[in-house]
Amino acid sequence: MDEGDERPGLQRMLAEARPGVLLFSITPPRRNATPERIKEIAAVTLERLAPLDVDGLILYDIDDESDRNPEERPFPYLPTLDPAWYHAEHLGGWDRPAVIYRCVGKYHEDELAEWLRTADTRRVLGVFVGASSGDKSVRTDMRRAHAVRQEVRPDLPLGAVVIGERHRRGGEEHLRMLAKQERGCTFFVSQVVYDVNEAKNLVSDYLYECRDRGVTPRTVVFTLSLCGSLKTLEFVRWLGVDVPRWLQNSIRYADDPLAESYRQALAIARDLADFCEELGMPYGFNVESVSIRRAEIEATTELAADVAALLRERGR
Repeated sequence: MDEGDERPGLQRMLAEARPGVLLFSITPPRRNATPERIKEIAAVTLERLAPLDVDGLILYDIDDESDRNPEERPFPYLPTLDPAWYHAEHLGGWDRPAVIYRCVGKYHEDELAEWLRTADTRRVLGVFVGASSGDKSVRTDMRRAHAVRQEVRPDLPLGAVVIGERHRRGGEEHLRMLAKQERGCTFFVSQVVYDVNEAKNLVSDYLYECRDRGVTPRTVVFTLSLCGSLKTLEFVRWLGVDVPRWLQNSIRYADDPLAESYRQALAIARDLADFCEELGMPYGFNVESVSIRRAEIEATTELAADVAALLRERGR
């Protein structure tokens, strides 16, 4: 990249497909929160993020996924604030880029286009998320959302979600990645990874398909999330995340489930980092903080610090 490139660090790392990206992800406050409570949450969030050596922040866009699974949802669906609005209005003190998720099916095409037009590409990247099931009614589908972004704001860095479980079931997730890449996506963020073998199969298939096609592989950011209680374990499984039975047992029967989950998450990070570096695959990590339990929040920030240290050991 030439010396005149003024893109912030995260945008530059992703554009150049450098390994070692580290992100930290949160959900915005609930939509029914009072203005005072929203300000309080934002202040605490910024204070918690300040010492972390991360390249950017992910803000999730939460959607009702009851269509995904007919079983009762372990935690109720509670609508949250629009992540773009929350970032713009309450996280001005965050001095690094933010990756704004957009569940495109929730938005009319003109709403999506308006956000794209007004997004500050020095501070903001996007990730488009599709419907939670093929039966769900949507206002804008993924293919049209990609086209709108290409028409309105092709310079906005755009990522996509990648799901190891879907690759296990159909063996074609790497082809979906390449199709999204052709439509302008320049990085990928995984669903939470608990089954490291699924993740390895996916990135291996993706990398070798890229080589066969003469295409540059883009960075895959693996999401790590702590599972500090049996109810949280039940919820991630409800969401469709594969948790190997041995790992379920390790957490279920541990004297301290949160400590065991932490140990396993860090082991997954080391394993995937070693695997990707051996392959020459650009990779990174996203440490997810979506719990409201103080112990899990504090453990998540510690995990982010440990993953940052792991990446520094590898020359990040």
